[in-house]
This record gives sequence, C-alpha cells and structure tokens, in this order.
Amino acid sequence: MVATVNGKEILRSELERNYKASLGDNQQQTSPEQADIARLNILDQMIDYEILQQRAAKLNLAASDEDVNAKLTEVKARYTQEEFDKHLKEMGITLDDYKRELRRNLTSAKLLNKEIESKINITDSEINSYYAAHRSDFNLIEPRYNIAQIVVTPNPSAQAANANLQNNKATSDADARKKIQALYSKLESGDDFATLAENFSEDPNTASNGGDMGFVFESGLRENSEVYDAVSKLKPGQFTPVLPITQGTAGSRRTVGYAIYKLISREAAGQRGLNDPNVQQFIRQQLRSAHAQLLRSAFFEIVRSQSQVRNYLAEQILKKGAQ
Repeated sequence: MVATVNGKEILRSELERNYKASLGDNQQQTSPEQADIARLNILDQMIDYEILQQRAAKLNLAASDEDVNAKLTEVKARYTQEEFDKHLKEMGITLDDYKRELRRNLTSAKLLNKEIESKINITDSEINSYYAAHRSDFNLIEPRYNIAQIVVTPNPSAQAANANLQNNKATSDADARKKIQALYSKLESGDDFATLAENFSEDPNTASNGGDMGFVFESGLRENSEVYDAVSKLKPGQFTPVLPITQGTAGSRRTVGYAIYKLISREAAGQRGLNDPNVQQFIRQQLRSAHAQLLRSAFFEIVRSQSQVRNYLAEQILKKGAQ
C-alpha cells in the first residue's frame, strides 16, 4: 500500500494503474525523479478522492445502481456499441471499471452539491453591485464567447511538455489521439473539465487556468469554421467532440493536434441592462462560481484536517533521499 485514509488502504497497484494511464504511450521518457513527483501528485488526488467517498458514505449520499445505470445509458447513447467498446479498450478498462468510476464521480458530485452548491445564495444586492462595477463589460461591439479548452499535441514543445500538473505529454499522433479520446471519455463520465485541463492539457497558456481561454469575439472564432460550428451549437456548460487542430492554407492543411472546447458563456452584442435575464444569469454564474471555488477550497481543507491520512509513499521517498 502507498497510503491510508482513516485506516482504508490505497494500494500501490491502484496508484500504478493511474500513473500509467497518465503517461499514455510515453512510459520510457520520464526520469525517476519526475516519475516520483507525478506519483505523489496522483496519490494526493487519490487521497482527496477517498476522503470524499468516505464522507459521502457517512451521509448516505453514495450513488445508487439506478444512478450509475442512468448515467451509463446517457453516455452510451452518444455511441454505437462498437464505438463504446472501442473507447473502453483504448482506456484499457473493463465495463465494470468504467461503472465504478461513474459511481465514484456521481457520489462526489452528490456530496459537493449538498455541502457546497446547495448552500450558495446569490442576493439581488450582490448582482446589482457586480453590474455597477462591471457595466462597461456588458457593452459589446459583437458577440463573444467564454471558452475553455483541453489541448493534446503529437509533438509538444519543451514549454508545452511542462504545461500541466502531471507533466503529461503525447509523443506521437496515435498517442495524442488515444490521450484525447481518454480525456473525452472522462468528461462524459462526469470528470471536471477544469481539473482535467490542469492535469493533462498541453497548452502552456491555458492549462494552469483550467483551460480557460477567456473571451473570444465571434469574428475571431469564425476564423476556424469547424470550431465555430461546434461551439455555436453548445449551451453553456457543454463541450464539443474531439476536434483537430490544423495549420496551413486551405489546400495544404495538416493536423497538428487535437482539442476539446467547453462553452462557459455566450454574450450578445450591444449594451445590455441589468434587467436583461442573460445579464443576470451571467452575473449570477460568475458570483456562484467564485463562491463555489472559495467554499470548495475551505471544504477540502476541513474534511482533510478531520481525516487521518498517512502517505507511505512520501515517507519512503523522503527516507530514501535522506540516506
């Protein structure tokens, strides 16, 4: 075992499976030090994950079989059976493994909804104050889109190689396609877009910010018709299929990577008043997101401080380094 959480063991085999999954096909180009850093980061996430699962169990918030089957049906509806089986094979997991991951994600979501989301109350006074302080932001010459992205490239630069928390990169087109499809499957099963971007996206400019590209004006988005067509069909919170990143002129375009885009929000052109429902919704979402981020950080600090955690891997690494 590599750690315990309130007496429950986290096995080395589980850590190694997650570590290897984070590497994709690039499993022989990591130094021992980098490998240990990656393992420590992954183990830290696994510890937090186990803390949430135990907390949810105490509150009787564990996802039911009906919850899991409903989510599985929703995910599978986007594929043929052959395509779905192919996705599982690419990720190197069985259907039972996938269902266990669904159950854990649904359980975490139920817990965070009860402990955080349900406690957030945005008042009219907060909305009015936000609008007064940001009135100019609502006077747009053209529509703009707030978009986040997860990027994978076959040949990342040295800068891109260290863009994400896992120092994870693809090294070939086949590796890139496998990695982006695995990330897409994680999104479908309920994983958080920003967390995946921070850990695995290879874009050095956005990964550390959860993939957030900020606002893109419609004229700029239209420069890539495929991305515009996909993003313009989304509702806020939804994400696109995997899309190729291309370079070159119309007659000689080549694929240089792959991306998934999430629409965070869409804003129409012109000055909009506070009585515009879309303005109020946007402000409410911004305030809710800020409150949720703060409460989530505080919640994780509390539940971790209330848990008995022992990280044997960290102890082993420190002991070895001191010899």
